[in-house]
Amino acid sequence: MVARVLKEHWIAAACVVFVLLNALLVAREIYWLNLLPAVLLIVWAMIASLERLVLFIAFATPLSINLEEMELGGLGIALPTEPLMVGIMLLFLLKLSVERNVIDAAFWRHPITWVIGLQLLWMLICIVPSSMPLVSVKYFTARLWFVSTMYFVASRLFLRPGAMHSFIWASLSGLIIVVTYTVIRHSTYDFAHDPGHWVMEPFFKDHTSYGAVIAMFLPFGITASLLTGYSRTRRGIATLLLGILIVGLIFSYTRAAWVSLVGALGLFLVMRLRIPFWVLAVSAITLGGLYWANQEQITLALERNREESSDDLGEHVKSISNISSDASNLERINRWNSALRMWEERPVFGWGPGTYMFQYAPFQASADRTIISTNFGLQGNAHSEYLGPLSEQGVPGLLLMAALVLVTTITAMRLYARMPRGMDRQLLMAVYLGLVTYYLHGVLNNFLDLDKASVPFWAFTAMVVLLDLKYPKEQAEPKALVEAQ
Repeated sequence: MVARVLKEHWIAAACVVFVLLNALLVAREIYWLNLLPAVLLIVWAMIASLERLVLFIAFATPLSINLEEMELGGLGIALPTEPLMVGIMLLFLLKLSVERNVIDAAFWRHPITWVIGLQLLWMLICIVPSSMPLVSVKYFTARLWFVSTMYFVASRLFLRPGAMHSFIWASLSGLIIVVTYTVIRHSTYDFAHDPGHWVMEPFFKDHTSYGAVIAMFLPFGITASLLTGYSRTRRGIATLLLGILIVGLIFSYTRAAWVSLVGALGLFLVMRLRIPFWVLAVSAITLGGLYWANQEQITLALERNREESSDDLGEHVKSISNISSDASNLERINRWNSALRMWEERPVFGWGPGTYMFQYAPFQASADRTIISTNFGLQGNAHSEYLGPLSEQGVPGLLLMAALVLVTTITAMRLYARMPRGMDRQLLMAVYLGLVTYYLHGVLNNFLDLDKASVPFWAFTAMVVLLDLKYPKEQAEPKALVEAQ
């Protein structure tokens, strides 16, 4: 009798057991069971509506809050996005172990996927000789859930027509909320330079990551405001959001983001004018040679610049090349030189993924130290998406990051040249130029360990791959995308 009643009313029975058990634990000041309903809801969402869950992550990423920044037990995880991505990663790996067609074979074979796979493999290998294995395991795991969710899983969802646009609009909507909040808060300080470094808290830890993410979405904002496939109303909304992004970027006082947009504009002109890639390569080699030959004269010229970071936007722009007195610029040089010294000591495997900030302090030379340097080296990373991997994963780490940039660039430029005019072509331009802003920003900062930058970075990269597969070289007409089953 009791068994039959429980079988018929098991949901009510489970709820009663949960309430009684949770009450007992709360009385003992144990609160973790309160998370169970949220966990069950997430599990249901992953099974029943994974696409909507990914769109929610896109929207919530700019609004996520890192527990470490909030000083809640030193747990360096962003809520609500990273726990969701962990769950999706586990689901993806589980399906991958039992199904062969989770991801299309052509996507697996794409050169960009190969580079990303080699990056993950080398990072995994570098954990073994790491100076701090536990730190490296955590760093690798974080990279794995970013790539699994926003590159592999999202690639299936992006097969649905309009899904790429929906993802970017969801991300942009969350970002606009943060930018509006930041601008309003900053206005109470008369848009002064110093408050501009922290008014975006608690959503962004500082103005540099905030500016970098805005720069990544500006190309899409410009494209959406002009996109012929959008209605007039949608283009009007895009224009309004573009204006908000521009205001946010200006008052972020993020010089690296400004420079990255200038570089993206240059790549835009190159693609529109259909300048061959080999011309760019020769130009880059030539400029590099000229710099090498005239390195001393260029350095002396830069050292004459005494403009400091300030409220005056003109002076702030001029301070970009100040390597004689600007503390921010000098500290970057200190971090770069420290990374190079770390690499010299461990050239092949590096010090281990994620270990730079814990290991660089002894490698600071007294001549490089600045007023913002610390004896313990506990204030940040290598300030480079290229030198960071060099110090942490040796020469292969640097080469694989450079390969990702190079292969994606070659793919995007060749794809743009063969694509017919239309929304897809404009979308490719927007997402690739968004990536270009980060490639260039990555010379001066590195944020791929943060959900704010990683989510759009890997999603935009997946979009480039899918568009490349949609418009193959051997076909003049686009190959139809098949909706994921």
